This record gives sequence, structure tokens and C-alpha cells, in this order.
Amino acid sequence: MKAPLPVWVLAACGLLFVALPFAGLLQRTPWTDLPSLLAEPAVREALKLSLTTSVAAVALSMLFGVPLAWMLARGRMPGRSVVRGVVTLPMVLPPVVGGAALLFALGRRGLIGQYLERNFDILLPYSTAGVVVAQTFVAMPFLIVTVEAALRSTDIRYEQAAATLGAGRWMTFRRVTLPSVAPSVAAGAVLCWARALGEFGATISFAGNLEGRTQTVPLAIYLALQHDRDAAIAMSLVLITVSLLLLIALRDRWYRVQT
Repeated sequence: MKAPLPVWVLAACGLLFVALPFAGLLQRTPWTDLPSLLAEPAVREALKLSLTTSVAAVALSMLFGVPLAWMLARGRMPGRSVVRGVVTLPMVLPPVVGGAALLFALGRRGLIGQYLERNFDILLPYSTAGVVVAQTFVAMPFLIVTVEAALRSTDIRYEQAAATLGAGRWMTFRRVTLPSVAPSVAAGAVLCWARALGEFGATISFAGNLEGRTQTVPLAIYLALQHDRDAAIAMSLVLITVSLLLLIALRDRWYRVQT
């Protein structure tokens, strides 16, 4: 069906509204100095820290998120809709609020943090581990939503057949369920990684902005905007490129999973 002219005009305005800021960024990019800007010690340290912590966040998200997605899709539990709401809350919650919540829960005087420090000498705020915790908190829901949707659309007869052949629950989960949703797990993990890589609000609220320790790329961009805009633009370009490539690669799979 051919769209009417007003729809085309409004759609073009919407596209322009979204694309114009990126065009402005590209126009200001110091292309000739880009390699040297990205090679600066502070930039390299921030990139290294972001890659390390975001990969660790994905590992934690898969460890806890895949079983949680299975419970939401297949498990029988009271108040499942409430649990799902709590699990997906970090997706819509302002990241700064999430960071504050983490601080009140895992900080030195937090609900759990006081016991972690007292009994195990573990202090998460303003540490690299705290960055991983903050990134996992905001990114894991993307993995859970993707995997849960895939589990809901998967034919359970294969699992039932495995059970009738004598396979236990754990073997069925490992040998039948996980392979059937493996592409969606991979897609969810990539989305989770992209979200963790770009996390800012929860990280700065919970882990601070300490160079070489908690200063990831988004935090380094925020700091560089105040004194070195060329470096900020260079790091922004890296994040935009990575995110755009991932979204283009996963757009069709994400759409199929959600529908």
C-alpha cells in the first residue's frame, strides 16, 4: 500500500530529527587526527576498561539471565508478571536512579554491602568490579527479554520427546532447550554487550569516574567534552560505529524475536 504524502513528509522529518545530531558529529570529526587521538593513553585505557568490563557484564548476564528467562517463559511461579516487571525495570528506569539504588544496596552502608565489607572485605563502589555490577544491572534485561521471547516461540514438543526418551530435566535443558534458542541467546548477548559498553548513568553514580579504574569510554567522553572535544568526538565515533553495526546486523533477528 502506497503511503500518502503527509506520512512521507512526517517520516522524513522524524528521520532528519534523529540523523541530524550524528551528521553534526561527523562534520566536526577531526579525521586526520583520529588515529593519534585514539592512541592517547587515557583513551586507550578507557577503551580497554570498557571492553573488559562489558565482556564481564555479558558473562554475568548469561550466567544469571538465561535461567531467569527460562523461568519466566516456562516456569510455574506465583506473581510471574511482577517478577517480569522487576526484571525489565532497569530498561526503562533512569540509569542514575539505578546507580543510586545499587549504592543503597551494595554500598559500604548498603543493605547487603555492609555485610560484604564486614565479612568478606568486598567493597564494590568506586571499583572496577562495581563497574561490572552497574553494567550488568542495566544490560541483563536486554538478554532476558530476547531469550524469553525465543523460548515462548519454541516448540516444546522436542523437549517432551527428550523427556519420554529418558532424558532428565538438566540434560533436556542443555541438549535440547539451549541449542534451540542459541541464535537468540547470541543476539541477546550482543545487545547486552552493546548496552553495557555504552552505560553511563549507573556507572558514574555507583562506581565513580576514576581514570584507569572506573572511567569507561562514556565517562571519558563526558570528561573530555569539558577540555578536549576532539578526543570526545573520536571516542563517540567509536561507540556510534560499534552500536550501528550491531543494530544493523541484529535488526531482523530482534524483530522476529519480539514478534
